[in-house]
Amino acid sequence: MDPRPLTLHRDPGALRLPAPPTLAVYVHLPWCLKKCPYCDFNSHATPGGEALPEAAYLAALRADLEAALPLVWGRNVHSVFIGGGTPSLFSPAAIGTLVDMLRSLLRLAPGAEITLEANPGTFERDRFQGYADAGVTRLSVGVQSFDDAQLRTLGRVHDAAQARAALEEAARAFRTWNLDLMYALPGQTLEALDRELDQALAFAPPHLSVYHLTMEPNTVFGRRPPAGLPDDDLASALLDRLIERTAAAGLTRYEVSAFAREGHRCVHNQNYWQFGDYLGIGAGAHSKLSFAERVIRQVRWREPARYLAEAPAGRAVSNEHEIDPKDLPFEFMMNALRLKDGLPLNLFAERTGLPLGAILSTLDAAQQRGLLALKLGAEGWIQPTAKGFDFLNELVGMFLPD
Repeated sequence: MDPRPLTLHRDPGALRLPAPPTLAVYVHLPWCLKKCPYCDFNSHATPGGEALPEAAYLAALRADLEAALPLVWGRNVHSVFIGGGTPSLFSPAAIGTLVDMLRSLLRLAPGAEITLEANPGTFERDRFQGYADAGVTRLSVGVQSFDDAQLRTLGRVHDAAQARAALEEAARAFRTWNLDLMYALPGQTLEALDRELDQALAFAPPHLSVYHLTMEPNTVFGRRPPAGLPDDDLASALLDRLIERTAAAGLTRYEVSAFAREGHRCVHNQNYWQFGDYLGIGAGAHSKLSFAERVIRQVRWREPARYLAEAPAGRAVSNEHEIDPKDLPFEFMMNALRLKDGLPLNLFAERTGLPLGAILSTLDAAQQRGLLALKLGAEGWIQPTAKGFDFLNELVGMFLPD
């Protein structure tokens, strides 16, 4: 077998991409104080009483990034997202070192959005201001609930009072920030959701992300679901109430799970939904990178210990593959159709390297079923209808390869 990575092969592929798409960077910091029972992300509880290996992990991230630079050389980076895990376990000084490293090695666009995920359980006064001083421009606070009983059920390490204090500090330290909230929680009623929203909206968040509590495989809840989960009808009614209340509060739903005020949409996540490129560094991070004749995906070593051992030696990538052209329509639509307002039709060819003819019959079929609004021509546009947004899995599934 040829040991060279796919990205270094120069034989012609089946695609013709006219130009690389916008590029973002994702940095994964994998540690949490405790693993939540619903979480299927690559997160690992911190060893009891042990300090995080900040210096060693930052050195591994630098080696990882330096090895990846030839793949993105000369490209501007429009956004950075530091996720986890719980990135706010890292000190402001460590985050400052990380941001400085990214700025020194990459071409960050002027005013690039730099987001950090934070947990109220790691909150202490002036810590968030420290992240702002370190170069973070946007904070995403994982509140999930303002109900102490629900927080205990969800296995969160903070209580409602800590959540409120963290949001007050986020609003003081950052011009734009996000509040994460879950719904369809065990025993949740419309009245209970209203109480959650009363507290969340009182902070006038610039951005709100809402997530249906889902029983993911390979999680504690996936094996032992909590009692009292809402049925589908109640879950749908809860979402309707969320949409109604957020709209009344001046937040526009622009993506399936995202609501924002004017000028506060998440640049980084919009790049995902528009099938842009992203370079992921850190334990378990994923990348999607485009070249003139191929689109590839990479995954870093998942276990922090293995990543810390391999990355400094230039072996951070555990596996890599080229996306089969026949899978690209589904992968593109799986992201693009999450956007409520849709997007230009010509973006399909620009981001996949495939001709529009590859999906025209499916677009027509989706339009005939009332799931998609379609406009052809020089200003072509695709947009999920209200029905398509409600039955998004059905709509996206139409683009699966035969």
